Amino acid sequence: MTITRLALAAAGVAVLTACSSPGPSEPPAVDPVPTVSGAPEPSASATGEPDLSDPQTIATGLDVPWGLAFRDDGSALVAERDTGRILEIAADGGKPREVHRVRGVASGGEGGLLGLAIKDDWVYAYHTAADDNRIIRFRLDGGGPEVVFDGIVRGSRHNGGRIAFGPDGMLYVGTGDASEESRSQDRDDPSGKILRLTPEGRPAPGNPRAGSPVWSLGHRNVQGLAWDSRGRMYGIEFGQDTWDEVNVIEPGRNYGWPEVEGKGDGDDRYTDPIVQWATDDASPSGAAVAGDTLYVAGLKGQRLWTVPLGGGTAKAEFTGEFGRLRTVAVAPDGSLWLTTSNTDGRGDTRDGDDRILRFPAS
Repeated sequence: MTITRLALAAAGVAVLTACSSPGPSEPPAVDPVPTVSGAPEPSASATGEPDLSDPQTIATGLDVPWGLAFRDDGSALVAERDTGRILEIAADGGKPREVHRVRGVASGGEGGLLGLAIKDDWVYAYHTAADDNRIIRFRLDGGGPEVVFDGIVRGSRHNGGRIAFGPDGMLYVGTGDASEESRSQDRDDPSGKILRLTPEGRPAPGNPRAGSPVWSLGHRNVQGLAWDSRGRMYGIEFGQDTWDEVNVIEPGRNYGWPEVEGKGDGDDRYTDPIVQWATDDASPSGAAVAGDTLYVAGLKGQRLWTVPLGGGTAKAEFTGEFGRLRTVAVAPDGSLWLTTSNTDGRGDTRDGDDRILRFPAS
């Protein structure tokens, strides 16, 4: 397929203040990322940064793309939230090809077929079922499916859904509070948490509490998971009315929801984010790290945020150019892939939506 070249929009910069309520002042400052003791050794990955001046459309006509995971050959699997289909897209683009359809997906509201991850020859999928949110795994050659973890409360909103294998080989899971806020502070409830599981779905060894899948708590709706080259983990989550957050995730830490939204004014019971945005400027979803930059896709904010991990100022790219942005991921060749989410009932569709954009490695 010939890759379609798009004109680059001028980068937009969202504004917010560092006080208790948003307002038009300065771009958000990014706190330097702390050293994390005991961080897992990073796996080999591309360290260059993508060329954001060269967007390329490599797939169009998708129906609410959500999860995105790469295979060893550079091709990608993409989950459609409402149809339950998993599509394969070649590394250089082309017509998406259906390779699997997940049965038992109960779409509606923010639920449906959500995150994807790949390990060895297993494909992992987080999806909303009739009674809960759950994680299954299967092989594209016909093995499975099998449920590896279930019992995550479902709701019309805040189903979480992002899954990813960390550099330690464990499966990390971002869950939501299903609009039942007290669940986020209940250490025995998997909702409103980041979970850490073995590939078979059991609580991973080394978790803060033996036999518990909970890695961190006090989250409202985790939508993005990413690691940098030093093995530090980042969790991205929706705020309610005031602040969206990027957090450095450490085991056993409490990130405050519903007691705190954004930075907690020095309350040492809760861990502060390294950057926060006004909710109109972000509603952040997927995240990925390339080089020394964290990339965060914004839904309501309709922009791609770039967060310098050495500290500095977060900046916005493509504000309003492509509409709602759901998932961002780094491919094996170092290119950055970015999905739109304009067919999800909350956006204005453009010709060809939904689409996947690719930015080559610089």
